[in-house]
Amino acid sequence: MRRRLSLVCTVIFSMIVTRTCFEARAAELDGAQLPPTQSAGGKTLYLNGYGLRTYSILGIHIYAASLCLEHLSSNPEQIIRSPETKLLIVRFEHNVGVDEARKSWVTGLENNCIAPCRLDPEDEQRFLSQVPAMHAGDNFTLLFTQTGATVSVNGQQIGTIPRRQFADAVLATFLGPHPASPDLERELLRGHS
Repeated sequence: MRRRLSLVCTVIFSMIVTRTCFEARAAELDGAQLPPTQSAGGKTLYLNGYGLRTYSILGIHIYAASLCLEHLSSNPEQIIRSPETKLLIVRFEHNVGVDEARKSWVTGLENNCIAPCRLDPEDEQRFLSQVPAMHAGDNFTLLFTQTGATVSVNGQQIGTIPRRQFADAVLATFLGPHPASPDLERELLRGHS
């Protein structure tokens, strides 16, 4: 009887330890599980940071964002300029109309493309034409590589950013000198998995 009780206690303790270790590695944001690693662009990327973009003093959740990198970092300039693969995942929690979404991107690009940065107006128009209305539950992803970026919604590619300088400017709207949300920028720059 003692032996059985000892075995049961060992199994229960082992389950508790295993579950605690797993929970320490997994992240959760607004009810969604964020895995500690992602496979993208043929690379293993690590969860660098995650947070919420809120609106107004009421704290309305517009979207939850997570940033995955090949190597963890808390240096925004280093992340933006790195030729390594980066994945930004934005899960919308609130509907955002196409005009509102495009206006936000224009403002973000203007605020973060500071001289000597100069964007080709055709690149900007092409990118903005790819930005759709977003609905609660939609996932908007940007996969950054050394040559540009791929834009997807709900796993379907909707466009590309063929120039690295423009892709860097897009990432700077989250991590640059004047991000749309300084609070979200801090969360994305935690540098942990």
